[in-house]
Amino acid sequence: MTGGTAQLGGAMETSPLYSPDLAPTPKVQRTWSTWDIAAVWVGMAACIPTYILASYMIRSGLNWGEALAIIFVANLIVTAPLILNGQAGSKYGLPFAVLGRAPFGVVGVHVPAMARALVACGWFGVQTWIGGLAIHAIACTLVGAPIESGLSAGKFCAFAISWGLMLFFVWRGTESIRQLERLAAPMLLLVGLALMGWASGQAHSPAAILGQSGQLESPTAQYRDDGAVELSPLRELDGSWKADAYRIAPPSRLESAPWRPVQGSPLIVPPTEIAAHRAQGNGWLKPADLVVQFRRGQSLSSPSPVREAKASPSKVASWLFWITAMVGFWATMSISIADITRYGRSQRDQAVGQLLGLPGTMLLYGFVSVFVTCAALVGFDDILTAEDAPWDPVSLVAQFDSPMVVVTAQSILLVATLTTNIAANVVAPANAFANLRPRVLSFRRGGLITGVIGVCIVPWLLFDRISDLLVFVSGFLGPVLGVMLADYYWVRRTQVSLPDLFDPNGAYSYRSGVNPAAMAALAAGVAVALIGYFVPALGWLYTASWFSGCLTSFVLYGLLMSHTRQLFREAQPPPRPTAQVSAASTGGQGSTN
Repeated sequence: MTGGTAQLGGAMETSPLYSPDLAPTPKVQRTWSTWDIAAVWVGMAACIPTYILASYMIRSGLNWGEALAIIFVANLIVTAPLILNGQAGSKYGLPFAVLGRAPFGVVGVHVPAMARALVACGWFGVQTWIGGLAIHAIACTLVGAPIESGLSAGKFCAFAISWGLMLFFVWRGTESIRQLERLAAPMLLLVGLALMGWASGQAHSPAAILGQSGQLESPTAQYRDDGAVELSPLRELDGSWKADAYRIAPPSRLESAPWRPVQGSPLIVPPTEIAAHRAQGNGWLKPADLVVQFRRGQSLSSPSPVREAKASPSKVASWLFWITAMVGFWATMSISIADITRYGRSQRDQAVGQLLGLPGTMLLYGFVSVFVTCAALVGFDDILTAEDAPWDPVSLVAQFDSPMVVVTAQSILLVATLTTNIAANVVAPANAFANLRPRVLSFRRGGLITGVIGVCIVPWLLFDRISDLLVFVSGFLGPVLGVMLADYYWVRRTQVSLPDLFDPNGAYSYRSGVNPAAMAALAAGVAVALIGYFVPALGWLYTASWFSGCLTSFVLYGLLMSHTRQLFREAQPPPRPTAQVSAASTGGQGSTN
């Protein structure tokens, strides 16, 4: 990846803030059409985490219709800031790490850029681990070995191969990324349709399949007020239990516990049996100390913990949490979308491409996730509990008997992970790291740093905490977006001085390179977004952390800059006109001051 020969003047090209990778993208490299931008979003949205999140919504107690509505609404919401923030990238041909110098200062920009970069590194690690799981499944299928459960040497070897594939495309540059996205987009849509076709054959009607989603909403084992435990293994389409026996005991004694027949509805373990376990444990037995396991013929379910009965959150709270999580899913891209739109041919290409590529693809893959997961409950006899349902497509595809089907499908899933990871989780942090030392670090070296940090965050431990992480991360990144949008549209009216972006003593140097108004607004936004995490009475602010943080920073930054801009004008030279920037370097956009 290179910015080409953008002519910002000889002085600017010798600036410590300049490098070819960070310079305005030349017109010759602005080749991404509407379809290219849409293909990037199809490649990013049609991914395994999208599939997992939709399933998790149902597991949290939402029905399938609510889950799909949340997916569509949330992605329509986040498309708006993506288009608005992408406008600057398309207009000036600059990445987020450079455009952020205007509101935050030439030094202060490293704070939001590093926050975005580190979050992306975490996502890079998780996605690379998912890609490794696909490679592991392919290898096991080819050699005829069973897929290992838990962590294993084989999975870590596959993770290393996945890591190498990711960095191979990064090293080849953005043109190879564009080609990969264009190739992958139709493949990913086809595999989604193929999974739908398989799922449709598992029952007489789509309604019967979607009706299975209710089984995913209830815990497998839960205490009742009378001290009994109610069990909820999966049912067949005719309403009969899939399991024929169960056993319940503390984990250390489960193997020796007697099997009891599954009969009656509801299926209740009486209080006397629970009391017997308490007596064996000298009277001390927490709910989590009991697990239940089911059997059907030779098939055994995974042990499921017995959970305490808890009041269900209100529908409003659930919707707000999941809308924030879904918006937070693209919180990183909403602030760094300029890293992609800087290669767009026009504003229309970036806006229409994003609108076509994101909401529809997320809705389609969300529906595929819900429909296929529900179909798997009746399609595979050895899935006896909701915990054992194939929540991700890697686990689902591994259930098939045909090696050709498994290898082909897992290969396509690996491509899905590649396209999402490179575009969403490598380009922005690579630019952010390059911006730390522009004369030393290139885009390629920044990508390598991203890869190393992605391993260090131990992604195999973060894989099952995606939804909670998304809400927490939203509290940090929403305020960054608020400052960016307020600066570009409210304060500067979309006019930015290119030479000053590359001048350490220019209009965006502020005081010691940091804009105190931006930092104050950022800190206030993060505080408002996260205070509910520590103060239960304000929990709604945390549940809606992306919205509360973004709005707070937007308003506060605009107000602060309205009162301090005159002070900064008197303290430093005004932004310089950009007529000296050649049309070749700005893509023929004309003056930008």
